[in-house]
Amino acid sequence: MGYVLKKQKRIGILGGTFNPPHMGHFVLAQEALKRLKLNKVVFMPVFIPPHKKVKNNKASIRCKMLTLACRTNSRFEVSRLELERKGVSYSIDTLRKLRNKYGKSAELFFIAGSDSLRNLESWKNIDKVLKLVNFVVAARPGFPVKKIKRKVKLITLPALNISSSVIRKRVRLSQSIRYLVPEDVRKFIIRRGLYK
Repeated sequence: MGYVLKKQKRIGILGGTFNPPHMGHFVLAQEALKRLKLNKVVFMPVFIPPHKKVKNNKASIRCKMLTLACRTNSRFEVSRLELERKGVSYSIDTLRKLRNKYGKSAELFFIAGSDSLRNLESWKNIDKVLKLVNFVVAARPGFPVKKIKRKVKLITLPALNISSSVIRKRVRLSQSIRYLVPEDVRKFIIRRGLYK
């Protein structure tokens, strides 16, 4: 009787505030799935980000919007790990937990936008982070990728110049956000009166 070799899991991790989640996040996740041959992408909403302040930081609402947006893709998953842990969300702590969850044989890909590179060296235990995962950088409009001192994989995306801050501003100004966010997220924002 022969043995069946288990296929190695390849898991993408996409962290962020997702305040709100927008089409740029999902285009990035879909491109990462395809180009990196991932089994799934885990969206990791932060509780408190270490490098920026979040206005209207209701973590449960951000997570709900993300869950609504991800339910149409079976290879997208939302993790509540950082929300349940509370406190400042450091990548090193999250990645250690995910390494334990998925085991040593899984290959983890930490996906970040090129805007993250500006303060990469200030990340808590960055050397250990880079040993735990394959670090993937997606070029974002307005944040060109210059010389990187670290070993990272670069992926380029369709030029979607969308940001959560622009979406929040458009909502405040009563401008349309249709096609900038998933439709379920748009309806949720309107229904709950968010970002007014």
